[in-house]
Amino acid sequence: MTANAPIIGFIGLGAMGEPMARNLAKAGTQLVVWNRTPAKAKPLEDSGAEVAASSDEVLARAETTILMLVDSAAIDAVLRRKSPDFADRVRGKTIVHMGTTAPAFSRALERDLNAAGAGYVESPVSGSRVPAEAGQLVAMLAGDATHAERIRPLLKPMCREAIYCGLVPSALLMKLAVNAVLLPLVTALAESMHFAAAHGLSLEQLVGILDAGPMSSLVSRTKAAKLASRNFAVQASVANAFENCRLTTEAARQAAISSPLMDACQSLYGETLALGLADVDMVAVLQAFEQRTQRGS
Repeated sequence: MTANAPIIGFIGLGAMGEPMARNLAKAGTQLVVWNRTPAKAKPLEDSGAEVAASSDEVLARAETTILMLVDSAAIDAVLRRKSPDFADRVRGKTIVHMGTTAPAFSRALERDLNAAGAGYVESPVSGSRVPAEAGQLVAMLAGDATHAERIRPLLKPMCREAIYCGLVPSALLMKLAVNAVLLPLVTALAESMHFAAAHGLSLEQLVGILDAGPMSSLVSRTKAAKLASRNFAVQASVANAFENCRLTTEAARQAAISSPLMDACQSLYGETLALGLADVDMVAVLQAFEQRTQRGS
């Protein structure tokens, strides 16, 4: 750590947040972290980060705090956005929102933080746990350009690219546009595997053909291998995939635009959730196809 380096806070050490924060700590960032489940903070302590006793301590000590939280309710709870002392807790600080929420929520959050004298940068990321572990995420930045440029170097240990998209909520809208490629891709891979298995084809051969062909990508290679082996260990969960579907289709409805592929994905991931598979990897959408086949629908 550099002497007198600013303290950076990180709140939210889930499947994505933990490796992201670990990469920051390993890069020598003076990091203070907190997670609602204390045990999840242990790997960060081993990597050189300080573990705070509360989110209040993180916000009090850090000049800049990164939030990698599951939803808008968790963000509001951590910031105590509706409380009388909200302004006192965030004044003079910068909050970086790296999760995925509704664009309208982010716009309102920026308004409230700015009114309290705090800076705000919206920075959702594209990628799941594997690129998060490798520091190969792609960040999308939105907000005041000066704040965004100041934050950009902080992202380097976590992200191989950080692209400024404009004012809030353009980064979250861009993330939802990325979702409109990612989620149908994984769902199509699941349908392909289901089709091949039902016809008695070799799934290993299918994976090899897909990997060798023009459609191959990091996502297709990773997820096709997981599907072929029915490896549902979580990288990005079914619950997360469903929420991303919901946010994307909701934004489409608000803009009065068509989203038939995302509508279909939302239905399939909803069926997967109903099977009790919220916390396994999103490739478990395969089981929604299998259930439909069994029902003859």
